[in-house]
Amino acid sequence: MPAIEFTKEEKTVLVGKIQRYFREELDREIGQFDAEFLLDFFSAEVGAYYYNRGLYDAQALLEKRLETITEAIPEIEKPTEFMK
Repeated sequence: MPAIEFTKEEKTVLVGKIQRYFREELDREIGQFDAEFLLDFFSAEVGAYYYNRGLYDAQALLEKRLETITEAIPEIEKPTEFMK
């Protein structure tokens, strides 16, 4: 899996969220450099877990949709001599 990379704009938003979390929840100030370092750390060390969870969730959703389509096929099937 390639490294998780964010655009400059995405990184700015994420760093701001980290800084806000530290300020509001931990009553601590964290600088931009430290917040970026923390974001990079979590992206490298934890990102794959979130990525995989997203894949599993997408797979489950697709399987559910495919099941609906599979169930609908007999409803639109035209009668022939070779019906199942």
